[in-house]
Amino acid sequence: MSAAGWFIVLLALAGANLPFLNQRLFCMVPLGATKKSAWWRIGELIVLYFVVGAVGFMLEARAGNRFDQGWQFYAITFSLFIVFAFPGFAWQYLVKRH
Repeated sequence: MSAAGWFIVLLALAGANLPFLNQRLFCMVPLGATKKSAWWRIGELIVLYFVVGAVGFMLEARAGNRFDQGWQFYAITFSLFIVFAFPGFAWQYLVKRH
């Protein structure tokens, strides 16, 4: 696997956990509530999936061999993105803090 491939995997891992690690929208915009709702987190997760995908397509096109993908590719990569989000989800919702 090339360095660009590992970069995309690490970017996807970081992007999938980003919505769960802070209380701001995209780490920049403060929200009025003290705690960000799950709907905001899901929305952020979807947007970050497309951002990581765009970076992946850019790197693939730069390498010179961009391939067309079917719906199966997007279903699998979105499922993998959700799996990558599990550590952040567990930290935000399942870990008890004293």
